[in-house]
Amino acid sequence: MSRHAVIGGGPAGLYFAALAKSLDPTREITVWERNAPDDTFGFGVVFSDETLDGIAAADPVIFAAMESEFARWSDIDIHYRGRVETSGGHGFAAIARMRLLQILQRRCLDLGVDVRFQSVAPTAAELAADYDLVVAADGVNSLTRAAHAEVFQPSLDVRNCRYMWLGTDRVFEAFTFIIAETEHGPMQVHAYPFSGDRSTFIVEMTERTWQAAHLTDECGPMRLAELLGDHLGGHKLITNNSKWLRFTTVHNKTWRHGNIVLLGDAAHTAHFSIGSGTKLAMEDALALAANIQRHKDIPVALERYEADRRPVVQSTQRAAQASLEWFETIEHAVGKDPEQFAFNLLTRSRRVTYDNLRQRDPEYVARLDSWFGDGNPPLFQPFALGDVRLRNRIVSAPITIDAAVDGVPGDAEFAHLAGKALGGSALVLTGRTAVSAAGRKTLNCTGSYTPEQVAGWRRITDFVHEHTGARIGVQLSHASRDVTLPVEEVAADFARAARNAAAAGFDVIELQAGHGNLLSVHLSPLTSPRINREFAVRVLESMLGELPVIVRISAVDWAPGGTTIEDAVETAAAFMAVGAVAIDVSSGEVVPDEKPAYGRSYQTPFAERIRADVGAPTIAVGGISSHDDANSIVLAGRADLVAIGQAQLHDPSWPLHAAAALDYAGEGAYWPAMHRAGSRRPLSAGRLRPQLSLRPTEDLVHRRWRAHG
Repeated sequence: MSRHAVIGGGPAGLYFAALAKSLDPTREITVWERNAPDDTFGFGVVFSDETLDGIAAADPVIFAAMESEFARWSDIDIHYRGRVETSGGHGFAAIARMRLLQILQRRCLDLGVDVRFQSVAPTAAELAADYDLVVAADGVNSLTRAAHAEVFQPSLDVRNCRYMWLGTDRVFEAFTFIIAETEHGPMQVHAYPFSGDRSTFIVEMTERTWQAAHLTDECGPMRLAELLGDHLGGHKLITNNSKWLRFTTVHNKTWRHGNIVLLGDAAHTAHFSIGSGTKLAMEDALALAANIQRHKDIPVALERYEADRRPVVQSTQRAAQASLEWFETIEHAVGKDPEQFAFNLLTRSRRVTYDNLRQRDPEYVARLDSWFGDGNPPLFQPFALGDVRLRNRIVSAPITIDAAVDGVPGDAEFAHLAGKALGGSALVLTGRTAVSAAGRKTLNCTGSYTPEQVAGWRRITDFVHEHTGARIGVQLSHASRDVTLPVEEVAADFARAARNAAAAGFDVIELQAGHGNLLSVHLSPLTSPRINREFAVRVLESMLGELPVIVRISAVDWAPGGTTIEDAVETAAAFMAVGAVAIDVSSGEVVPDEKPAYGRSYQTPFAERIRADVGAPTIAVGGISSHDDANSIVLAGRADLVAIGQAQLHDPSWPLHAAAALDYAGEGAYWPAMHRAGSRRPLSAGRLRPQLSLRPTEDLVHRRWRAHG
């Protein structure tokens, strides 16, 4: 007979105890819970259909009891600026947290689990000496985790927004986001029904808004009822130990220590805006129970449990982090039209996307497409850079070939750029092109400072214009990092290069002011005594009048003391003020010891911030591998154009294949004569779209919320 100790009688601890006991009735399982059985905090908890499938398979008794009391819905309603935007097909269920605990308590009692309420558990170390397994389900403020911090190595990230967990006797019809633009700043509400007479009502706002509104624990509910009264419809707010909190994101290097294991919020947290806390905790419990049943050796079972769960949790935490940061910076998102704002909110975590929504609710996405343009996919809508019209929103990112002789582009550059243009991009950018011999990074850099180079480029631009529907641009750069170079000398080199670019037949210029090149080092406090925007702006001014100029920047340095997104906003504003037509937003590569917090591949949030705060057209760089990503970025207003690099190296005709996958054959997808026969996918490629996996529940037919029982 094995003996298991569980610290914490919340959903994670109780569900694990019930599952472990049902799998092996000979187990002796004891649960310690410091609160009384009828004490609970919060209101309703949310489950996705996928999680419910797992619960139903693991313990039909628990699932049946939960299902009888579920509030189900499939719609998400977004209240914003007097409008309600509705997206359907999402498939969620909620239940009162108290009822969930009562169901789990009853199941444990029926199975013979020893649940000790109003009882403080011995320490995990003490229990580990007497029990085969110690499960620490003791929450976000886990004493077990703190006691063994040297092993678990926790990271606790306390965020900036304030939130209060409330309830209301207004029964919402769907999962509801309310964006209230008050005199103090924007406040957001996350609300959803969990019974026939109650809804959860979480109010969240930035620290700045919270301070301006003079909210406290004592006056908070009353003041919120006044500020949000229009959205309550005469109904009241309900408190339950409701206090102003800051969300803490919990990570641990490991979740196990000998025969002690962390479960649920003790091991990890994910922001409530994606409704994941109880869901993750119960999925943990299910995985742990399955592994101790499968592997009799406890250390092996715990190792397998963590191996199974960590990738799932990390994926959820990445999505939750994106969602959390979106709400933390919501003041930069308000201002969009209701259609775009709603889509931006729905796709904030990148888990819900354009294609995903199109499968869930095709009518909703069709309305968005019509609002955005002519009803065709956003990615294939036209866009203007100054007076240069682009057929679609796809840019072939600058990729340096370094195969030139004396700076003259040859067959390698021709093949590379012609291939990208034939592949359907609206704009093809050359790689790094020096404005002078002294400005080369390597001896094989292309240049734009001699007649021979102009002729070499003309051969390429003529081909692109004659045989493709693309526009072509040159990225002009000076690779020196010498901040003592005179600005007028550098400006003269760029001005000459710009004139040569026009003579070479280019349509636009991209000014390289990022990634550690000369202009970039003037824009970072890590490489210059101060941020010297005047230098870079003067260079830009010298180039204007020849062709439209895009400016590429490194939005952040990814190093302590380096540039921040706030710095980048000021820099972008300075460039736009003197005549740039767009900002190409990248990051990093300014100093060698940078350490990106979440990787450098997805820089769209920086592009979105600059677009919102400056009002500048932006190009999003990196991490764009599918037409779904690209459509989502453009429709959400995160950027106006998307730059694809690695994806097009893998598939030079990526844009045309994206059009075929979307069954789009309009002007935005230009098929060169030699490729036109491929403008429809062959039958062997499959005409069937990937199907969204949704449980066929009654609410998906009726769409709106209903309570059972």
